[in-house]
Amino acid sequence: MTKLSVNVNKVATLRNSRGGDVPNLLQVATDLQNFGAQGITVHPRPDQRHIRYSDARELPSVVTTEYNIEGNPIPEFKALVLAIRPTQVTLVPDAEDAITSNAGWDTLRHASFLKDVIAEFKAAGIRTSIFVDPDLKSIEGAVATGTDRIELYTEAYAQNYTKDKEAAIAPYREAAQLANSLGLGVNAGHDLSLENIAFFAQEIPGLLEVSIGHALMSESLYFGFETVVKRYLSLLK
Repeated sequence: MTKLSVNVNKVATLRNSRGGDVPNLLQVATDLQNFGAQGITVHPRPDQRHIRYSDARELPSVVTTEYNIEGNPIPEFKALVLAIRPTQVTLVPDAEDAITSNAGWDTLRHASFLKDVIAEFKAAGIRTSIFVDPDLKSIEGAVATGTDRIELYTEAYAQNYTKDKEAAIAPYREAAQLANSLGLGVNAGHDLSLENIAFFAQEIPGLLEVSIGHALMSESLYFGFETVVKRYLSLLK
């Protein structure tokens, strides 16, 4: 079964919009796990406009499943991850002013940089993953970096799913097949939702984990966290 890791960035966004500590991030993370989530994901950015570095440091006190920290490995981010030592670090090449992640790594162009960063994280016992587009050359390049996994950037799939789901899934299926053959684990994330997750999970061989935040939070406004988490778990079987 593919694991569901819930990105709680938007919980922090709501809290920060008002000040104070409502909703309480640690309580939400606890509840999500109690409802069945098999991981908690955060993506702290340099401006800390949603998840703060202090949040990232506090979450291990309540995360009993897997803890995944995403981000661009600038010095401050690297220091944070090495201090916390989460289950997994996912490297994302987002600019400081990016609203959300919008591209995967060029693993050929940045091979040396990624190799050095990944070696440092793996020496600390942290599983590593690289955010990539469903581009075969980028996936081949990922092997040389020493990463344990890739995370397929799924925005294009989500955008095209309702138009032609077979055309939308084809490059991701091929990318996952190649990754599997090269010994890379496969994660996925970005704009996956209750509408499109089942087909994606069925068609992607060896899918280990999906990280879902914005859609899950939006769906939970209508149906509640417990119902939505259980729906995802059912669709991922």
